[in-house]
Amino acid sequence: MIRSSAITDIGLRRYNNQDFVYASNLGVGRLDSLFIVADGMGGHNGGGTASDLAVETMLSRIRESVYEGMRSILLDAVEEANRVIHYLSVSNDELKGMGTTIVCCAISGSDMEVVNVGDSRLYVCNDRLTQITVDHSLVEEMVRAGEISRREARNHPDKNIITRAVGVKEEVNADCFHVRLERGDMVLLCSDGLTNMTDNRMIGQILDSSLPVEEKARQLVESANKGGGRDNISVIVIDPFAA
Repeated sequence: MIRSSAITDIGLRRYNNQDFVYASNLGVGRLDSLFIVADGMGGHNGGGTASDLAVETMLSRIRESVYEGMRSILLDAVEEANRVIHYLSVSNDELKGMGTTIVCCAISGSDMEVVNVGDSRLYVCNDRLTQITVDHSLVEEMVRAGEISRREARNHPDKNIITRAVGVKEEVNADCFHVRLERGDMVLLCSDGLTNMTDNRMIGQILDSSLPVEEKARQLVESANKGGGRDNISVIVIDPFAA
């Protein structure tokens, strides 16, 4: 039985929350479960509109999907969200340039499919914290090219520049990952409002604790706010094999 807890928090510095989260342990359409974090961008109204619209469009598409596999269902939903957001962005001057990150997953038994666009992340923790997704960001490209170190990347002035987002272009290029889960694994989906304010050691320590998922999610948000809370903070903590 899957158990999960989802929280989105405005943080300490922002006046509105442009993140959107969705969590269903019971399934949507042909999926046994579904979890989504979206971090919107594009001005005062655009970011919140993009993240909200992305999740609602994905849910509608997934409920009607005729695809069989988890990956195909998720990819199709992200592509549909991109089409809807991009059309609204180019047809409404107030929403011009809006977009959103997406990280989502579906779990069925021991199998997890992950799809992401942008710099929201998915981790698996079991004694050690492993980042499954790869950030679509300028700084990540610099790290992978050997131009800067991971330590330098953490406080780099261009850290918030992302290279891919849902809704910015006519077509979206999403990454896909398959993960074989094991007992004891904890899954975390989060926006960069968590990872920019909390280091991996603290995230892993919280996820690896014996606390219930609801308390783990609460403590993750609390740690990001203690670290400065400079952005909206969204987390979904999942125990895929809860008793």
